[in-house]
Amino acid sequence: MKIAMGNDHTAIEMKQAVKEFVETMGYEVVDFGTNETASCDYPVFGEKVGRAVASGEADLGIVICGTGVGISLAANKVKGIRACVCSEPYTARLSKMHNNSNVLAFGARVVGIEMAKMITEEWLKAEYEGGRHQRRVDLITEIENKNL
Repeated sequence: MKIAMGNDHTAIEMKQAVKEFVETMGYEVVDFGTNETASCDYPVFGEKVGRAVASGEADLGIVICGTGVGISLAANKVKGIRACVCSEPYTARLSKMHNNSNVLAFGARVVGIEMAKMITEEWLKAEYEGGRHQRRVDLITEIENKNL
C-alpha cells in the first residue's frame, strides 16, 4: 500500500519521523512535502497529496502543517478526498471506520511526534465498516458533486 505524505515548513521533523514510522509498518511512502525550512504555502502540499490519492497514485494520504487545519482544507478541495484532522487516536480510528477518510491530517504545533505516530497507527489499522455509514459517505459525495 502506498501512502502520500505532504507537509509545510512547520512540520519537516514530524513528517520525517512519521514517514519512517509508516515505512516500518510496511507501507511505501511518496513524499510530496517540503524539506525547506523557509516559509511556504501549505495548500500546495495538501493539494498534491489530495490529487495523488484521488488519482490512485497513492492509496491514502497524510498531511501535516502547524495545526493540520489549513492543509486538510486544501486536500478536501480535491474531488473524492475525505481528509480529517485528528489530535488523538480515537477520532482517527473512527474517521476511517465511519467516514472512510482517505487523508489523515494533524498539526505539528498541536501534537507531539509520539502522539502523531499513535494517531497514524490507529488510522492505518482501522477499516471502513460500510453498512449504515455508506449512506452518509454517499451523502457527502452528493454534496461534493452538487458544488462543482
